[in-house]
Amino acid sequence: MIAATHATKRIAVGVIAAALAAGAAGCSSGPAQTKPGAPGGRPGAAAPNLAPHLIGDGSTAYTGLQPHLLKPQRLKPGQQPPQFVVFSWDGAGEDSQRLFSHFREVAKENNATMTYFLSGVYMLPEDKANLYTAPKHSPGRSDIGFNDLKGIKDTVTQLRAAWEEGNEIGTHFNGHYCGPDGGVGTWSVDEWKSEIAQARSFVKNWKTNSGLKTEAPLPFDYDKELVGGRTPCLEGQKNFVKAAGDLGWRYDTSGVNDQVWPKKNPNGVWDLSMQLVPVPGRDFQTLSMDYNFYMNQSNAMTGDADQHEYWGNQMRDGLLQAFARSYDGNRAPLIIGNHFESWNGGAYMRAVEDTIKTVCNKRDVHCVSFRQLADWLDAQDPAVLAKFGTLKVGEAPTGGWAALGAAQPGVPVRPVAPLKPGAPQSAIRQAAAR
Repeated sequence: MIAATHATKRIAVGVIAAALAAGAAGCSSGPAQTKPGAPGGRPGAAAPNLAPHLIGDGSTAYTGLQPHLLKPQRLKPGQQPPQFVVFSWDGAGEDSQRLFSHFREVAKENNATMTYFLSGVYMLPEDKANLYTAPKHSPGRSDIGFNDLKGIKDTVTQLRAAWEEGNEIGTHFNGHYCGPDGGVGTWSVDEWKSEIAQARSFVKNWKTNSGLKTEAPLPFDYDKELVGGRTPCLEGQKNFVKAAGDLGWRYDTSGVNDQVWPKKNPNGVWDLSMQLVPVPGRDFQTLSMDYNFYMNQSNAMTGDADQHEYWGNQMRDGLLQAFARSYDGNRAPLIIGNHFESWNGGAYMRAVEDTIKTVCNKRDVHCVSFRQLADWLDAQDPAVLAKFGTLKVGEAPTGGWAALGAAQPGVPVRPVAPLKPGAPQSAIRQAAAR
C-alpha cells in the first residue's frame, strides 16, 4: 500500500477548471456548445479512437488522440483572455481513502480536467524495490515506500480512467527525497535524468514488475504523455529544469511566484510555478497548496478538531480571493496544488472541492491540466503574452483589453488587503520542517 510517510513529505499540485463560453474562451472544440465535462456532453466524448497498440510488455498502449481536449485558439487582437485554473495532485495514487476516484468524479461534474503527478514507485511492488536506485542513495530505498499489488491495480484503474476523461498524467518522480542529505536539491542534471528514466520505466513496465499481466494497459505512450512535473518539496528546480529542457519537456511547476502571467525559461520550458495567495485574517500570503495552509495553521500536525472547519474555510476563502483578483484583474492563470490526504479531518479536501464547484462553472473559466495550459500558451502571439506580463497581481489593463500596450501599466479593479510578499520561509519551502 502507499506509504503514509508521503503525507509528511509532499507538496501539493492543482486542478484547472475548464469552461467553454461560445466565441470568448480562446479554445475551440468544433460545433459542440456544451462545456467540457458537462454530463453527457463533453467535446470529444468518445473513447480513444483506435484499438490499443500495445507498447513493450503491454503496460501501456497507443490508443489514438486523447479524448475530451479542447483545441487551443489564438486570441484575436484586443480579446480578453480566458481565466485558467489548474488543480493538480502530487504523488497521485489510489489508496483506501479513495480520494483519486472521488476527485475524478468532482472534476467531471464541474467541467474540469486536472493534472495527476504520479510517483513512479507507486507502480513498483515492494518485493521489486531493488529495481529503484535513487541518486545518492542505495538500491531499494524510498522515503515514501513502495506499493502492494492492490494499490498498483487500483492506481492503474484510476490513471486509465483519468486519461480517458482528458486529464494529464505527469510525474512526481520516485523516492521523494528532500533536504541536504542526498535530497533532490543536491542532484546534478544527469542524476535528474536518471530519476526521470526510472520513473518512466516503472510506468512502462508495471505489468512485468507486478505480475498483473491480465490487466488492461494504460491507454497512452508514456514517453509522449510525460511532458512536465513538480519536484519533491519544490527543491532542485534549477538542475531539473535543465534536464527537462534537454528532454524536450513542456513545463515545470516547482517554483514560487505571484499571480502573474507565466513565461518560458531559457531552457524553453514554461514556468508554471506555484503561487502566493491570501490567508484570510492574516497579514501574509502562503503557497497555493494544501500542505502550506496545514503548516501555517497547525504546524503540519493534527490540530484541535474544533478548528478544522475554520481552517478549511480559511483555505477555501483564500483560494477564492486569489481567483477573484485574477478573474477581475490580470486574468493570470491560477495554479493550485494538492495531495490526496485527510489532514485536519479532511479540511483541505473540502476546501479544494468547494473551490472547484465555485469557480469551474463560471463564464470564461477553463479548469484544465498543465499540458492544456501549455498548449494554449504556445498557440498565442508571444508579443501579446508579453503585454499580459506587464500587469501586476490584481490589475486589469487601463482602458480595457483592447487598449493594452506593452508599456501600459495596469489599474487595480478589485481592492485587496495589503499583503506581505510571502509567508514565512518555513511556510513556503517546507523541506527543513519535514
